[in-house]
Amino acid sequence: MSKILVAYFSRTGNTKMVAESIHQALDGDRTLWPIDKAGSLDDFDLIFIGFPVQSHSVPYPVEQFLKSLPAGMKIALFSTHGAFPQHPMAQEALEYAAVLTGHCRLLGTFHCRGKLSLPALEAFAHSPEHQEWTNMVPSAASHPDTHDLAEAGIFARHMKARSAESGEPSRIKTGRS
Repeated sequence: MSKILVAYFSRTGNTKMVAESIHQALDGDRTLWPIDKAGSLDDFDLIFIGFPVQSHSVPYPVEQFLKSLPAGMKIALFSTHGAFPQHPMAQEALEYAAVLTGHCRLLGTFHCRGKLSLPALEAFAHSPEHQEWTNMVPSAASHPDTHDLAEAGIFARHMKARSAESGEPSRIKTGRS
C-alpha cells in the first residue's frame, strides 16, 4: 500500500482548493500538508506538489521544497494561474518546476486557472510588460470552479494509477533492509 502526500503552497486559497480536491479524490493512506508544514518525506511513495504561478514562475518556497525532494521520488505537479489555459504563461512555471525536479520521477502535471488577489492585480496593472497578462486575469475570477476541481480529482486518480503501474519503488532506498 502506498503512502501519498499532497503538499501545496497557496496565497489566495486557489491552490489549497485544488490540493483539497486532489486529496479527497484519492483513497488509501494520504496526507494533506502546506509546504511549510511538511515534515519528513521519506515515508511517502508519491508526492503531489501544488503552487500558484507568480511572476510567470515558481514561488521561492516551492523552489526550495522541489530541490529538497529525495532523488527518485515519484511526483506529480499542479499549479493555479491567471492566464488563459492554453497560453504559454500557463505552462512556463510547470516547465521550470519540472527542471527543478530532474532528480525525481515526474509522472504528470495539471494546471487550472485561479482568481488573483486585488493587490496583485493592481500591482501588475501599471506595468507595460504585464499588460497581456492583466487582460487575461479578469476572466479567471470564477476559478477554480467545480469543473476545474473535478478535473483535478481525475488527474489525482490517474497519477496514483500511473505510480502503481510502474511496479518500481518510488526511489532508491539506501542502508540495510
